[in-house]
Amino acid sequence: MKIVLTSKGNDLDSMMDPRFGRAECLIMYDDETKQHVAFDNTESGNAAHGAGPLTAQKVFKLKPDVIITGNGPGNKAAATLKIANISMYVGAGNMTVNEALQAFQQEKLQKIEL
Repeated sequence: MKIVLTSKGNDLDSMMDPRFGRAECLIMYDDETKQHVAFDNTESGNAAHGAGPLTAQKVFKLKPDVIITGNGPGNKAAATLKIANISMYVGAGNMTVNEALQAFQQEKLQKIEL
C-alpha cells in the first residue's frame, strides 16, 4: 500500500503538516518496502490561490492508495482526489509522520468521504 502524508519535513520523524493544500512536504511511504520518498510542496503552498488543487494534482500523479493529513482538503482539492478514488484519513495534525503511520495502522484516524 502506498501512503502520502502531509509533513513539515522530509523524514519520518518530521511533524505532520495539518494542512493539505499548503503542506510544506509530501511524503510517499510504501507500506510493503517500508521506504519513503519526500517531495517538496512549497511551490503549491506559496500559491496565492488554488494551493489545494495544485497539491491534489501532485498527489494524483503519485497514485497512492491513502492520504493521511491533519485536516481535510478544500472542496476543489477533494473533487480532484475523489476522481482518483484515494482514501483520506484525518486527525494526524499533532503527530510525527511515524506516529501518524502507527495511528493509521491501529485504525485511530478518521476516514473522510471525498
